[in-house]
Amino acid sequence: MKAIQISEFGSNEVLSYTELAEPELNPGQVLIKNQAAGVNPIDWKTCSGGGAAPFIGDLPFVPGWEFAGTVAKIADDVTTFSVGDPVFGFIRFPERAGCFAEYVAAPVDQISLRPAELPVEAAAGLGLAGLTAWQALFDKGNLKASQRVVILAGAGGVGHLAIQLAKWAGAQVITTASAANHDFLTALGADVVIDYHTQKITDHAKDVDLIIDGIGGQVGIEALACVKPGGTLVTLPSATKDEVIAAGDAIKVNVEPIRVEPNSDQLGQLAGLYAEKKLCLNLANTYPLAQVGNAFDESKTGKVKGKLVLTI
Repeated sequence: MKAIQISEFGSNEVLSYTELAEPELNPGQVLIKNQAAGVNPIDWKTCSGGGAAPFIGDLPFVPGWEFAGTVAKIADDVTTFSVGDPVFGFIRFPERAGCFAEYVAAPVDQISLRPAELPVEAAAGLGLAGLTAWQALFDKGNLKASQRVVILAGAGGVGHLAIQLAKWAGAQVITTASAANHDFLTALGADVVIDYHTQKITDHAKDVDLIIDGIGGQVGIEALACVKPGGTLVTLPSATKDEVIAAGDAIKVNVEPIRVEPNSDQLGQLAGLYAEKKLCLNLANTYPLAQVGNAFDESKTGKVKGKLVLTI
């Protein structure tokens, strides 16, 4: 099978489009004939030696944690899926998953059926960002109807899904983005969109119940002033979580870090919302698998509106 593999850490020059053996099936797994894989910052960060590199074991390494395809084989003990089923998943994170490949061995408890209304490319980009948004809002943030939530970096992969999920839950949504993305986010349901280039979040959001901090660092720290007593800030970037937590402790604001976890039930709920037209994924760009370096370059700009996906 064709796959992307690295044998050393580095920039795009270490990415090899190569021929590998199909993965072997273990109990509780299905073999996926892969059709698309989502690209996320964690992919290029890990390939450069950061990100999830401490969890992937020895090199060589096939990147990628999310995919969409069809079931090609099933292990003898699998009864929940059949050959030919359209599925998508976010698997094994932060350990190696190997989704930048034509075939993927996937645990059945970390994948979900893909409804016909959910296109393959959208499904491939929905797992990591969708689960991050869901778990930040509802598992960590305990968001309830009528509460007020601020979503920093609303136009990104996680942000634009979090806006829609928060509105679905009945919350009032305030978000930040450059002026060029304001109409896009308003169309997704945002009640207030703040231009982070010209406006300060603290001037426009006060006493909010929850902040989803997709930026971290000083931006996350400054946003703490918007949280009401008893409220919560969920900070996504792991690199700056300790400093944001410390700043929250200093002013008695609860800060929750998050590492997204595979969850088949939540994937199924996301797919259902998509099928019911209550959730959409903005596909910023697609690239053939062999052009993963170009996808990484676009991701590194930090200006992606929605998600990037590799087609296989």
